[in-house]
Amino acid sequence: MEHISADLLVIGNGIVGASTALQLKKKYPKLNILLLDKEQHCAGHQTGHNSGVVHAGVYYKPGSLKAELCKKGAELTKTFCLQHNLPYVQCGKLLVATSDLEMARMEALRKRCYENGITVQTISAPELRRREPNITGKGALLVKATAITDYPEITRQMNRLFRDLGGKTLFGAEVVKIQEVEQEVRVQTAGNRIHAVNVVVCGGLMADRLARMMAIALTFQIVPFRGEYYQLPSRLRSLVKHLIYPIPDPDLPFLGVHLAPMVNGSLIVGPNAVLGWKREGYGRFNASIKDIAQMVQYKGFWKVLGHNLHAGIEETIDSLYKPGYLKRVQKYCPRIRAKDLLPYPAGIRAQAVMEDGSLVHDFLFAETDRSLHVCNAPSPAATSALPIGDYLLTKAAEKFSL
Repeated sequence: MEHISADLLVIGNGIVGASTALQLKKKYPKLNILLLDKEQHCAGHQTGHNSGVVHAGVYYKPGSLKAELCKKGAELTKTFCLQHNLPYVQCGKLLVATSDLEMARMEALRKRCYENGITVQTISAPELRRREPNITGKGALLVKATAITDYPEITRQMNRLFRDLGGKTLFGAEVVKIQEVEQEVRVQTAGNRIHAVNVVVCGGLMADRLARMMAIALTFQIVPFRGEYYQLPSRLRSLVKHLIYPIPDPDLPFLGVHLAPMVNGSLIVGPNAVLGWKREGYGRFNASIKDIAQMVQYKGFWKVLGHNLHAGIEETIDSLYKPGYLKRVQKYCPRIRAKDLLPYPAGIRAQAVMEDGSLVHDFLFAETDRSLHVCNAPSPAATSALPIGDYLLTKAAEKFSL
């Protein structure tokens, strides 16, 4: 058992943890900072399983931390990519309305864009057809600022910069125990005992479990939602030039199945949102007895199911029945056929659910005397990773008297 000492330990080497560690090391170069992850590489979970969209902040409640950090993050992500020659394509997003109800919802979204200071353009049906000949709709919103990037590569670059500054990374080190005492935090992994003066936890799918290891009284639990994707064949890669999104239902927490060009030239469809029976279940069929047992014992789980029963049933049916999933895409892109939906890895969204069954839509943080925890970092966490890191830097400097 190796003993390791650190002034500051950051747990979780996804894009939020990597951003936080990098910014702390830049600000405090003499600080001995260790960035730890249980996987053998960075960006192994939510960071590495998404559609790579740099969000402009269209959907988020004006004045919320999510809206503020997303807008800042979009600009900082662009700057970071340009500085380090990383993939970044400002392809823009079209939110397409296909019914009178969606046209009304589209107008509400346009107003929200205005409130959030986001430039948006209303597009008529003929103009939509001219811009995207394979897309059908009654109208659309064009958000030119939306872009695509490669978040795992951004995270790897953050790791390189962190190490160049003298920071240390440790992989394959799953945290099994955390004990906070007066002078330090003792973290045990399978092969190491780490003695850290202070800790910042960016645990993603394991955020609640890591917080409970430190005896933090929580009023939420992480419930995993699978986002299932398909990839279109190479002959359809030029089908669209923009990101194509449906107009979301404001009563539902997720944005709906969209068409997303990727920076590697591929074109993916998705995601849907179905209940995950395993927190890290990226395959087609996944279940974890531990994860299921923890969910069904939590009263908030049953309440969130009750609140979203109809939508949940529809999502599950369409997950199992490809023609149902296809229908969601054909609503705005009728050219796609069932044979065009090729396998692609799923993603898992770590969704914090309160005891009353309500979903936590904004960022959520917790703390002890010697630790800071990111408890909920929903989309657009990847877009917002740089300002989240700066936010945690400020909090850490104040709390830990750095």
